Amino acid sequence: MSRPAPLSRSVIALASMELRLALRRGENLLIMILIPVAVLLTFGGLRVIPLAGGSVVDFLLPGSIALAIIATSLVNLGIATAYERSYGVLKRLGGSPLPRGGLVAAKVIAVLAIEVAQVVLLIATAIVVLGWSPPLGFSGPTALALIVVGVILGTLAFAGLGLLMAGRLRAEATLALANGLFLAFLLLGGIVLPLDHLPSWLVPIASILPANALADLFRAALGDSTTNVLADLANLVIWGGVASGLATRTFRWE
Repeated sequence: MSRPAPLSRSVIALASMELRLALRRGENLLIMILIPVAVLLTFGGLRVIPLAGGSVVDFLLPGSIALAIIATSLVNLGIATAYERSYGVLKRLGGSPLPRGGLVAAKVIAVLAIEVAQVVLLIATAIVVLGWSPPLGFSGPTALALIVVGVILGTLAFAGLGLLMAGRLRAEATLALANGLFLAFLLLGGIVLPLDHLPSWLVPIASILPANALADLFRAALGDSTTNVLADLANLVIWGGVASGLATRTFRWE
C-alpha cells in the first residue's frame, strides 16, 4: 500500500482544486469580482459621494478592496462550505489522510490567492479607468505592510464569520444570512458612504463593524492620517479571534 503524500503537497493540491471550483461558480464570481469593481466604477464615476475634501477614488478604492475581501472570505467561502457540508463532501474529506487543519489551510490559501488578484484588479481599474494617481508613499514599505496585514486580518475575521455560519446553519440559511451581511457591510461599513453621513443612531454600531476597520486600514495605506490604525488593528484582531474561535469550537462537519 502506498504512503500518503506529504502534508504540504496535499494542502497545495486541495487549494488548487478549491480555487478552480471557486472560479467555476458564476454567482460567486459576480459577488467576488464584478460587484466590487462595479461599486468602484459606479460611485467613482458618478462622484455622488459627499466628502469634505480629498479624492472620491481615495475613499472608494480602499472600501472596494475591503468589499472584495468580504465577498471572498464571508460570502464565497461561507456559502460553498455550507453546501459542501450539506452534500456530505466535508464528511468524505474528513475520512481522508489529510487532517482537518489541512482542509482549512487549503481553503484559506485559495481565498488569499483570489484576494491578491482582486486587489491588483481594483487598483488597476482605478488607475486605468478612473485616472487615479497613487499618492506618494503608496508603494513604500509601510503602505504595503498595512495592505498585507489588512488582507490577512480581514480574511481571518470574515472567513471566521463565514465558517461560523457554515458549521452551524443549514446551507439555505447560510446563503441568505451571508448575502444579508454582505449588503449590511456594504451600506454601513464605511465602504461607499462615510460614517458621519449615516443616521446618528447607526454610527456607534457601524463604527465597531470589521468592515469599517478594514476599509480604514486600507485608507491609512493611502496616507489618510485621520484613521486610527491601532484601533482598526485591534478591531480586526478581536473580530477575527472571536469569530474563528467560535467557528472552531462549534463547527459540525456533517
